[in-house]
Amino acid sequence: MADLGAVFSDLRAIMAPYAARLDSKKDDGTELYVDTRHVQKNRKPLFFGAVQVKKAYVSYHLMPVYLKPELLAGLSPALKARMQGKSCFNFTASDAALVQELADLTEAGYASYKEQGFV
Repeated sequence: MADLGAVFSDLRAIMAPYAARLDSKKDDGTELYVDTRHVQKNRKPLFFGAVQVKKAYVSYHLMPVYLKPELLAGLSPALKARMQGKSCFNFTASDAALVQELADLTEAGYASYKEQGFV
């Protein structure tokens, strides 16, 4: 059985600095959920990302790649293989290289949101 707690810890470490700068909606041992303070037309805040422990994996959601898919250009095949949908990555084990690539992608996503005036 995979150690999802360790995977969550590694992925949470990527998202945590953005939670401190943005608006953390939930932060506990199984989930870190982060919105921006930008309010959309539907009067809800714009989602930035989340890390969630599921039954058999840990999911890493990164909304900036949904709004600007060009951010995914140059994504490694290994990280691309972990994609579920347009903005979610699923992990069952930690991989230092993929964690670093995801950290870089998250930083680029934050910069993209900043450029668009969302943060």
